[in-house]
Amino acid sequence: MGNIYQDTMQLLKKYQIHANKKLGQNFLIEDEVVEKTVEVANITSQDLVIEIGPGLGTLTKELLEKAKKVIAVELDEKMIPILKERFFLYHNLQILQEDILKVNVKELIEKQKDIKDVKIVANLPYYITTPVIMKLLEEKLPVNSITVMVQKEVAKRLTAKTGDKLCGAITYAVEYYCESKEIVEVPKESFIPTPEVDSEVIQLILRKEPKVKIKEEAFLFLLIKTSFMQRRKTFVNGVGNSGIIDKETLRKILQKEGIEESIRGENLTLEQFAQITNDYFAIRVEKKF
Repeated sequence: MGNIYQDTMQLLKKYQIHANKKLGQNFLIEDEVVEKTVEVANITSQDLVIEIGPGLGTLTKELLEKAKKVIAVELDEKMIPILKERFFLYHNLQILQEDILKVNVKELIEKQKDIKDVKIVANLPYYITTPVIMKLLEEKLPVNSITVMVQKEVAKRLTAKTGDKLCGAITYAVEYYCESKEIVEVPKESFIPTPEVDSEVIQLILRKEPKVKIKEEAFLFLLIKTSFMQRRKTFVNGVGNSGIIDKETLRKILQKEGIEESIRGENLTLEQFAQITNDYFAIRVEKKF
């Protein structure tokens, strides 16, 4: 075992801390994973890093050595005095005892001065992975990258290609806003207490412009979400039954785009969903005249 394991055990003993199951806490004890995560995040002395869920400060320690400033957002109040005491000599750390889902991240970033890039690093509890990532993407933050550890199964979904058998509705949002890549798989034995499943570090590089040009972004994601809610049905039946677009119009659009009428929503690519959305609004405009 490396230094992180020893540090973690000492901190848990000193502060008489036990992992909070309700918050999905598991403490990372693998040195190589921390090193790889920080390396891939590519942090410079001019960067602002927002760390979500620092816990005992395992990643925080390495981030503080490289970044201009680190803002650590931690929900568990028991962790706050540990972080304050552990890093009291560092003047580039700001600690917020907040739920990241309730934080105005854009406002937080705008308050910072002389920052080159903003990078987010997180070890997310499994139960809030999707809402946190969707929040970070949908708010269109001035962020360069998101380097995050998540459950392995979720990592595969987030980094899949749209239309692939591994994809879910969130895959489309990730591909729309980001370029994604897998970094390193993390065995469950790399944590204490040991979780039931393995994890993986992935990285999302935010695009300067969305991957596809779309007239109605909100409708695009409504269409995707609806088709995945009815994923056992064909795209025409699932979406048609929802009342968003009538089946006759859907069939005409699919025929125009050369897409099989029997296709399921989960087999459509992001580009095809964008084409369907744009075609639908073109038809609506035509009907007005």
